Amino acid sequence: MSLQQQVMEKMKEAMKAKDKVALESLRAIKSALLLASTESGSDGEMSEEAEIQLVQKLVKQRKDSAAIFIEQGRQDLADPELAQIAVIEQFLPEQMSEEEVEKIVIETIASTGAEGMKDMGKVMGIVSKKLAGQADGKTISTIVKSKLM
Repeated sequence: MSLQQQVMEKMKEAMKAKDKVALESLRAIKSALLLASTESGSDGEMSEEAEIQLVQKLVKQRKDSAAIFIEQGRQDLADPELAQIAVIEQFLPEQMSEEEVEKIVIETIASTGAEGMKDMGKVMGIVSKKLAGQADGKTISTIVKSKLM
């Protein structure tokens, strides 16, 4: 079942349950999918990888917003963002633990012969491709930096 079909099914469930947070989150996913599929140059179909990247982007936007709200002492505005993250993350593959990501980073550094920060881009590119959708870029970046220093 495609992501769009999954979202539509969850929207029906949220409407029946009168779950406003879930409905708002699902509508955001649906909207982003429609925008991406109607962009110029798009054939209307999205690959699974593109769908995952889109959902990751939505989660990142909400995490960033929530962090800003918390930093400004506005927990009342951060809570809905955090609730939406929980709904949207259902559509991502299971996330890897930091230990698993670290293991892959170490293997990649060994296989590429990377030495120091000058090779960070090369390592990041390979690891990000391997872990597409299974770990966020910030976590990968932090681990790669720590291993290359």
